[in-house]
Amino acid sequence: MTRLLPAFLAVLVAATGCATATQGAGADCPADARELPLQSLYGRWEARFDGAPAAAIVQLGRHPDYAGVRGTITRPAADGSARPQVAQLAGDVDDDGALSIDESLDGRAISGVWAGTLQPGSCGREFRGTWRNAADESTHPFVLNKKGGMQGNQ
Repeated sequence: MTRLLPAFLAVLVAATGCATATQGAGADCPADARELPLQSLYGRWEARFDGAPAAAIVQLGRHPDYAGVRGTITRPAADGSARPQVAQLAGDVDDDGALSIDESLDGRAISGVWAGTLQPGSCGREFRGTWRNAADESTHPFVLNKKGGMQGNQ
């Protein structure tokens, strides 16, 4: 059992895509979102909003028109119906290193704005910040966690 523990830990670290602090996290884990390759934002994410009973699913990919991301967020139906709410997303990492995303329910007008920061030690897999509802200017804390692999169109 004692011999299996180091091998298990090595597999666990490799699977998470993040080195531990003793293995040089500075080299493997970006300290700031500006250090992330854009492709690391691609894929499936889980978004949790303060006060919402269930997680929303975010899917991001390459934006066809500029160096950023485009995708969708699918929120579970709030009114008990079987129909989830889907909105379009577009954004990037701004000059200050914040993940900045515009959300649109109709594809034309901005219905929400996301501003989040990369969490230390998350290796690009967690952002925390504030989502602002454009309809009533209310703000809601969010946590965005990467699901699946670190890079690629997943």
